[in-house]
Amino acid sequence: MPVPVYERILDLFEAEGINTLFGIPDPNFVHMFLAAERRGWTVVAPHHEAAAGFMAEAASRITGKPAVCIGTLGPGIANAAPAIQCCLVENSPVIFLSGQRARVTEQRVRRGRIQFVKQMPLFENSVKYAASIEYADQTDEIIREGIRKALGGTPGPVYIEYPSHIILEELDLPEVLPPARYRLVNQGADIDRVHEAAELIRAAKNPILLVGHGVHTSRTEQSVKELALLMNCPVIQTSGGTSYIAGLEDRTFQYVFSNASIEAVTESDLVLALGTELGEPVHFGKWRYWMKNEAIRKWIYVEQDASAIGVNRPIDVPLVGDLRGVVPQLVAALKDTPLPPSAGLAAFMKDGQAELDELAEEASTRADGSGDVPMHPSRFVVEASKAFPTDGILIRDGGATVIYQWTYSQSKPHHVIWNQNFGHIGTGLPYATGAMLADHAATGVQRPGMLISSDSSFMFHIAELEVAARTRLPLVCVVGVDNQWGLEVGVYKRTFGQGTEETGTHWSKDVRFDKIGEGFGCHGEYVTKAADIGPAIERCYASGKVGVVHVVIDPKANSEEMPKYAEFRTWYAEGTQ
Repeated sequence: MPVPVYERILDLFEAEGINTLFGIPDPNFVHMFLAAERRGWTVVAPHHEAAAGFMAEAASRITGKPAVCIGTLGPGIANAAPAIQCCLVENSPVIFLSGQRARVTEQRVRRGRIQFVKQMPLFENSVKYAASIEYADQTDEIIREGIRKALGGTPGPVYIEYPSHIILEELDLPEVLPPARYRLVNQGADIDRVHEAAELIRAAKNPILLVGHGVHTSRTEQSVKELALLMNCPVIQTSGGTSYIAGLEDRTFQYVFSNASIEAVTESDLVLALGTELGEPVHFGKWRYWMKNEAIRKWIYVEQDASAIGVNRPIDVPLVGDLRGVVPQLVAALKDTPLPPSAGLAAFMKDGQAELDELAEEASTRADGSGDVPMHPSRFVVEASKAFPTDGILIRDGGATVIYQWTYSQSKPHHVIWNQNFGHIGTGLPYATGAMLADHAATGVQRPGMLISSDSSFMFHIAELEVAARTRLPLVCVVGVDNQWGLEVGVYKRTFGQGTEETGTHWSKDVRFDKIGEGFGCHGEYVTKAADIGPAIERCYASGKVGVVHVVIDPKANSEEMPKYAEFRTWYAEGTQ
């Protein structure tokens, strides 16, 4: 039976398990939006296309599937450009769809055309694949190629457009194929290489698992847990992979921002790297803390993109394949010969927990906001993270605020949403909305969320509070407010010394985020004392509304006392090694 192009596109997406759609409807897409909603999809119209892109990106992170973002032709899809670039750098498989005035191949000499620009050249260097559905019968091949490219090798965004007259044309096509019939799914590694890796693991005295964000976006946590327990070793998180796997919380700590992780890395004689690029935030796995034992340390690297093997550092056993296929292979290869605990595991777990306890104790000695000095940012992060709901979704945003979170957070959430590689602040609120809506659509369970952000970042897409309120998300936004760009103020001070003008870094102290939240239909709280943060968060969740907690923090401490800031600066490693 013939179906319109827009219905066929939805069919193709549904075959991939996609059931959320983000974007602002326009004449090119009203038929698709209506049809998606009638199918039971979660259809979300935000207030800016960049926010729509960030929502879609968060949806892909939380579900492990591609996500879809719509941008109207011309200015709409142009507005999505920041999100497209972020998806490229963060390796997020988002399909960006746009309308267009006419076929790409059509040549016109006319000027003054309304809402028209050649869009594909704008995005070709920022996506893995760009195409135009110029004829209705191209729909299947182009959509499938887009999904294939988005998920193949190193994941990333794709851009697909079609002229407005195409969407209503009808197609008489066969049944939609399942993914495994038209693209490679869950690729396993060469079995001889898997056995070689298993032998190296058995021979190691101090192995570690280096776990990146890809473990969580591929939803392979359970398999990785089995592997970690079989290896009996520490789990080191990259800065992008700060979600915790259920059952491994006590043996998992962050690279560099936990002293226990430094000791484990320094003494390791084998690294099994999963879901990470081995980039600057882990010092390419070869300099700084990796230099000791470099001569004897063995590396096993699971990587879907064969062209990435050995780029940043030499690899002893490359396992080319999808984590979803390779990790179970490693589990099977190790199951018959359980390994004794690695030499450093017990000390790693003990020291790591002791360090967290010491940090909480240290923070308790800092200003709590009850005196003449505003609350110290470490107190802000400790108290907010203590109130994080069990099995909630944590969303991070901000500059200095995120650096404090790396060190002082007292919670170990199973899902953390933020962007590390691109460093794009302001994504927090759309990330929270997209992740929570997509998670609910995929599981049927509405988990609570908490966004811990800074004031400057929170204002980027503050209009999206309306979307969170409209969709009644159990989300609490805890905003540290110092009325400045804290990270940048710190740069001024370190560059020119105290007392210099900090041009362009300060803004009005009259802004009240709790009141802004109330204006969007949220529950607002204004907090100046550390002891009041937890109760304020509790009241937000109890209200049944989205919560916005305005927390006054010390601007001086926020700009000058960021923990391990010198370590953070080592990520910018041009010319190093």
